[in-house]
Formats: sequence, C-alpha cells, structure tokens
Amino acid sequence: MTAVVPLTFPRRRLPAVLAASVALGMAVSALGARDGGTWFLETVWVLVGLPLVVLARRRFPLTNLLCCLLAAHAMVLAVGGHYTYAQVPVGDWVRDTFGLSRNPYDRFGHLMQGFVPAVLVRELLSRTSPLRGSRWLAPLTVCACLAFSAVFEMLEWLAAVVGGHSADAFLATQGDVWDTQWDMFCALIGATVSVLVLSRVHDRQLDALGVSPASGGAASTAG
Repeated sequence: MTAVVPLTFPRRRLPAVLAASVALGMAVSALGARDGGTWFLETVWVLVGLPLVVLARRRFPLTNLLCCLLAAHAMVLAVGGHYTYAQVPVGDWVRDTFGLSRNPYDRFGHLMQGFVPAVLVRELLSRTSPLRGSRWLAPLTVCACLAFSAVFEMLEWLAAVVGGHSADAFLATQGDVWDTQWDMFCALIGATVSVLVLSRVHDRQLDALGVSPASGGAASTAG
C-alpha cells in the first residue's frame, strides 16, 4: 500500500495543479492585453471550459492526458489573446527566420484546435457511447473536430459582419483570402495526427479509469 502512494499522489494532484496554472496564465494574459475585446473572444473557451472541468471533476474526471492537453491549449489561447494572433512575438521570429509571408502563430493555433479537441471528443465518445473499440471511433472523432472548426469559422464570419474592421485582430487573416480554408485544413491535420499518435496512450488511461471496450460505459469515479 505504501509503495503505491508516491506514484498515485502526483497523478491525482496533476489536474488541480494544471487548473491553477491555467487560471494564473489567464490572469497574466489579461493584464496589458493589446485588445480587450479580442482577448475575450480568443479566451472565452477557457473562461467557460475551466470552471466546467473543475465542477465536474469528481463526477466525471478526465484522463491526465486530456487535462495536460487542455491546459496546453489554454496557454496557446491565452498567448494569442494577449498579443492577438497576428502579433505574437515568437510567430514574428519564426516568420523572419524562415522568410515566411505572415506570422504563423494563427496556423499553429488551428493545428491545436484539431489536435486537442480530438482527444476530448474521443474521450467523450468512448465514455458515453458504444464506440469504444469501434473502427468508427477515429473517423467520427476527426469529423467532429472538422465540424467544430467549421462552426468556429462561422463565428469569425459573424464577428466580421457585426464588428467590421474592429474584428480584424480576432480574424487574424493577415490579408490571406484563403485563411478560412487554411484554418480548417490545419484543424483537420491536427485532429488526424492526434488520433494516430495518441490513441494507444489514451486507451491505456481510459482503461485506468475503468472504461472497457466491451461496455463503452461511463468511467469509474473511484479515487
């Protein structure tokens, strides 16, 4: 019994540490943000999602893999919200170093928009539907991420219609007429890579939560 405690204690505390880190990162991101409205639009997913994850922690605990990915995605959104995606300094450095025509941080953000939600969708489908262990789980996960990306682009379109030029910082098109198509393509790539690379690791963590391929049922919340 005592030999197990050092191994399980950090894993059980990890979600709380990640949640606190995200909350701190959001606070720092909000301070001195270049555009308050853009900051809110870019980070609203974190403002809504973090409390939901915390409140549902005991009844529906997430795998540590998903918690880590959600925290990483939140930080990407926080940085993009603070500087606006077209003006993130590391993106400027990449543009200048490799001779790119634009700041690529927005592209990276949309890759993450597919990469991280793929694990979220996969976890929700595995735990609330009979799809765990099904050959349909991977393609439906990718399709769901692509659908979310399309909805996000519609929200950007709505912001452009309502806000006009004031929404330019949120859109971050940087003069690219194909920006919408590139954004969705990046999300598709991110979701596909995530499913291919992380599925086995994710399955092991789902097994640890008590989600079996045979039942596809809800996870055990013990511990």
